[in-house]
Amino acid sequence: MRTTPLAVPAVAALLLLTACGATGGDGDGDGKRENTACSMETVSMEVGPASVAPAAGDTGEVPVSFTNQSGTCTVEGFPEVELTGDGDSASAEVPPAEGARAQKLTLAKGDSASFTLTYERGTRGDGAFDAENLRVELSGSQVFRWTYGPVASDGEGGHRISVSAYQQAGD
Repeated sequence: MRTTPLAVPAVAALLLLTACGATGGDGDGDGKRENTACSMETVSMEVGPASVAPAAGDTGEVPVSFTNQSGTCTVEGFPEVELTGDGDSASAEVPPAEGARAQKLTLAKGDSASFTLTYERGTRGDGAFDAENLRVELSGSQVFRWTYGPVASDGEGGHRISVSAYQQAGD
């Protein structure tokens, strides 16, 4: 009876596993690496300039833009943002805008994307959320000062603010 040395199957299995890793594990064999999620470590982010709601009942828009500073990355779904109040003790999640459709964007180094917060200004003490900061989550978080006034209550425990889907910026 003939026996195969144990090292031959082990080396073959190792080569097979290595080959899978070269394609990002998707098995398509095209040699391309799988994209990774964009993160705060790989993008530069900016808030504004905003179209500020000047008085209670008015609507304002706050754009948030970011540029990929690293290798190709993706954003998918809706931006995760929340407003925080005094000392971060209170917070208000920002839901997607009604009718908005999420999309997946692939950003090469130097590509930009954006999203917009739309809010209604409220009156302090009338159920409005007196926000101090805007927290943006993107595989890590970044906090920006909220200087656009209190956000009106929707009368149902939430607030009149929403976020658009990610949009490709530029050409």
